[in-house]
Amino acid sequence: MPLKKGINAWCFPAGTEVERIFHLAKEYGYDGVELNLSEDGQSPIHMESTEESLLKVVDLAKEYSLELPSISTALHWKYALTDNDQSLREKGKEVVGKMVEAASIIGAKHVLVVPGLVSDVVSYDVAYERSLAAFKELAEVAEEKKVHIGVENVWNKFLLSPLEMRNFIDEVASGWVGVYFDVGNVLQFGFPEQWIKILGKRICAVHVKDFSRAVGNINGFVPLLAGDVAWEEVIQALEEIGYDGYITPELSPYQYNPEQLIRHTSHSLDTILKLEKHTV
Repeated sequence: MPLKKGINAWCFPAGTEVERIFHLAKEYGYDGVELNLSEDGQSPIHMESTEESLLKVVDLAKEYSLELPSISTALHWKYALTDNDQSLREKGKEVVGKMVEAASIIGAKHVLVVPGLVSDVVSYDVAYERSLAAFKELAEVAEEKKVHIGVENVWNKFLLSPLEMRNFIDEVASGWVGVYFDVGNVLQFGFPEQWIKILGKRICAVHVKDFSRAVGNINGFVPLLAGDVAWEEVIQALEEIGYDGYITPELSPYQYNPEQLIRHTSHSLDTILKLEKHTV
């Protein structure tokens, strides 16, 4: 089954109306849009969203024949599941609960969750224990709503190898908690095709971006096909593990004429997806 083309709403300038997002996504050939949960009304999905408001988003997406496959959020950088402040950890779990609830209403199969942060005040071992406990609890919420939680590999100084990520997911021990794998986030310290093969069926969703190792810092993220991701190897690895879901770019809008990013990214995804036919 061919991979599907997604686009994250963050690829559009902040404040872009959801209907404009859907219009451009459809115009440039995407199959679905990943929406993002905000704390207030800055996005169509937020902490105070009602079922009625979410169903309006669903109806609008249907008008454009688009799927809403997943929900992401940036709130777990603010409300980390590993924070020393228990009230912030609880807020982080509340955010996941809202994401799962919203996903069940709009028909999304996956929500993306940052597993926690290691810092000078939160040690690695403590972060691991807190995060693991949180996901074991949240797995029950996910199972109840039949929505998969995807743990993302991000630049958080935590779960830094595919072996550790694999073991973490296995320790959670729930079919409702897997990996939301970000291809570009690995380039600084590894090889995405290796992560994919090691994580295997634990991968439930995929983000794509590209990265230039020569830059080597946060400024190294570049448009698709402009960096060092070995896309043919990545596509082959995804085929080997039987992944057949969305690949969803999560990129920052261009400073000038931001609509160009949506068009360029669609064309780049077409190039990447054609590699499916040439791998064995």
